[in-house]
Amino acid sequence: MSKSIGILGAGIGGLHLALYLQNEGIAATVLTDRAPEQYAATRLMNTVAHHGVTIARENELGVNHWDDPQVVYHHHDHYFNFPDGGLLFRGAFQRPSRAVDYRIYLPALMKDFEDRGGLIEYASIQDDDIPALVSRFDLLVVSTGKGALGRMFAHRPELSPFTRPQRLLCVGLYDGVDHGSPDGDDPRGVTLSVSPGHGEMIVIPTLSFGGMKTALLMENIPGGDMADLVSLSYDDNPAAFRQTILDKLEKHHPHTYDRIDTHRFGLAQPLDLLQGAVVPTVRQSWVAFDGDKLAIALGDVHSVVDPLMGQGANMASYAAFELGKAITDAVAFDARFVEEVDRARENRVLAAARWTNMMLQPPSEAMGRLIFAMSQDRALCDEFTENFNYPERQWDRLASDKRIHAWIDSRAKIAA
Repeated sequence: MSKSIGILGAGIGGLHLALYLQNEGIAATVLTDRAPEQYAATRLMNTVAHHGVTIARENELGVNHWDDPQVVYHHHDHYFNFPDGGLLFRGAFQRPSRAVDYRIYLPALMKDFEDRGGLIEYASIQDDDIPALVSRFDLLVVSTGKGALGRMFAHRPELSPFTRPQRLLCVGLYDGVDHGSPDGDDPRGVTLSVSPGHGEMIVIPTLSFGGMKTALLMENIPGGDMADLVSLSYDDNPAAFRQTILDKLEKHHPHTYDRIDTHRFGLAQPLDLLQGAVVPTVRQSWVAFDGDKLAIALGDVHSVVDPLMGQGANMASYAAFELGKAITDAVAFDARFVEEVDRARENRVLAAARWTNMMLQPPSEAMGRLIFAMSQDRALCDEFTENFNYPERQWDRLASDKRIHAWIDSRAKIAA
C-alpha cells in the first residue's frame, strides 16, 4: 500500500515519528513554521526532562547527541515545606534522565532528519490549507494544536476533568543555583519542592546556551501567595523581578533558596522566561474526511498535561514510536488502524494524564500516608521515582486509595 505520511509540527512527537519512519524507509514530510536557525532567538519553549526510556528511544534513532555524564541527573529530591518543619527525602532512577533546552534539541533533530534525506517544508498552515493537506498524503499526523488544527479533534470530557488551569506557571532558566555535581558525593538531581496551599516547584539541571543552567518550574496555585508570578514583568524591571523571585523562594521553597548564590542569581538571558497556564485536555485521537482519508492526533494534540509530573514530552515520544510501528505494519489507514494505535499507546498516555491530574489536587489521606512512607522507605521512593518512566505502573499504584494503601502495606511486609 502507499504510505506517504504528512506530519504537521516539528516538536518531539513529530520529529521522533519522522525519524522512526525514515529508519523504516517510509516517506514522511514534516511541515512546520519555524526553521532551525530561528530557534536561538525565540523565547524559552519549556523546561522538558527526558527520562531514561525516552533517551533509549533517542539512541535507537541515532539522535542522542547529549550522551554525556556531565549533563544527566540521577535522582529526585522531594521537599515539603510543612509549617512545623521541612520534610526531605530522595528517590533514585535506575537510568539517568536529562534536560536539554528545546531551542537546541529540536533544531539538532531537524538537521539529522534533513541530513539523512528527509523533507521539511517551512510554511505557516492556515485553516483553509487542511483539505489540501489531507488529500495530499495517505495519512496526516497532527502534532501541533495551533488554531484549526487542534479544533479538528473533539474534546473528551470524561478524561478532561478541568475547564480551567490548575496551576499558574512561571518558568525560567537561571544562573546561580547549585544543583549538585555531575560526579562526586552529591550527584546531580532534580528537586520536587512543595509549598502546601501555594504550589510546587521543579528544579531541573538543564543544558542550554552557555552550558548548564537551572530550570525553576514554578507551579503556583491560583489564589496562593505565588500566583502573581504568572504576570510579574521581567522587562519592566529586571531587578524587581529578581528580588521578588528570591523573596518567594525564601518563603515557600527554602531548600532551593539555600542553594542559591544571591550575588549570581538571575535569568540566564532575558528570553529564558515563560509564563502562562495549561488546561489539561484529552482529545479524540482521529478525525475522518471525505475520500476515506483520516488525520490522527499525536502528542499535545491528543493529550496535553500540566508539566507538574514531567510527562508531556516523554508521552509524545512514546506515542510517536507506537504510531510509527503501526504505520510500518499497516495494510490500510482506516478505523481499524486507529483502534490498533489507540490500544498500543493509550494505556501509558492516559495513565500519565490521570496521574498528573490527581497530583494537581490536594492530597488524600492515602496520598499523605504515601508521602510519609516514602520518607521512611528508600526502596518505596525509588520505585515511585522509577515509575516516572512508566506512568501506567504509577497509575496502577495510585488509581485509588485502596491501591495506595495496598502498595504501602506490601512494602511494609517486605521490610519486615
